[in-house]
Amino acid sequence: MRIGVLDLQGAVTEHVRALEAAGAEAVRVKKVGHLAGLDGLIIPGGESTTIGRLMEEYGFLDALRTMGRDGFPMFGTCAGMIMLARDIAGSNQPRLGLMDITVQRNGFGRQRDSFEIDLDIRALGNQPFRAVFIRAPYVSEAGPEVEVLATLGDRIVLCRQGRLLACAFHPELTDDPRVHRYFLDLLRAH
Repeated sequence: MRIGVLDLQGAVTEHVRALEAAGAEAVRVKKVGHLAGLDGLIIPGGESTTIGRLMEEYGFLDALRTMGRDGFPMFGTCAGMIMLARDIAGSNQPRLGLMDITVQRNGFGRQRDSFEIDLDIRALGNQPFRAVFIRAPYVSEAGPEVEVLATLGDRIVLCRQGRLLACAFHPELTDDPRVHRYFLDLLRAH
C-alpha cells in the first residue's frame, strides 16, 4: 500500500517511519499532484490554523474534500483530527469537514499540560497503547455514523467514520505501530 503523509507541517518523518514499520510504503505529499496513486493519506499534527491556511493556499482543501466524499481514506492526528472535523468549537478556520464530529482545540490545555498515558483501545487488542498528548484536541460530539474507539474520561480521543480515522494523540511518537496498522487494516477491509 502507498500511503501519503501531508508534508506541510508537523511530525511527517515520524509518520513515515511508523507507516514503514506497519508495512506500508510512505510518500511525502507536498503538492496536490502527489495524491495520485495513493491508497490513503495521513494528516499529521502541527498548528491547525496554519495547516488549514496552507491547505487552502496549495489547493489541498478542495481536492481532499472531493476525494474524501468519494471514499478516499484519511487519518488525522492531533491537528489532523481538527482538519477532518465538521465543527471546531469557537472557530471558523479552514477545515475539510468530512467527519461528523465537533472538536475542542487545545482540549487538555496548553503545551506545558502535555502528557502521556496508557489507553485501553479494544480495536488494538488487550495491551494498552501508550498515548502522547501534546496540546491535544478532543471530540466533544460525534454523530451516529462515528464509531468511538477510545476515550479519556468523557472525551473522545480516537474515532472513525467509514474510512476516516481521527486521533487526538500522537501514535507516530511511539514505537508501537498498532494505530497505523489499524488504519491500514481499514483500507484492506474496503
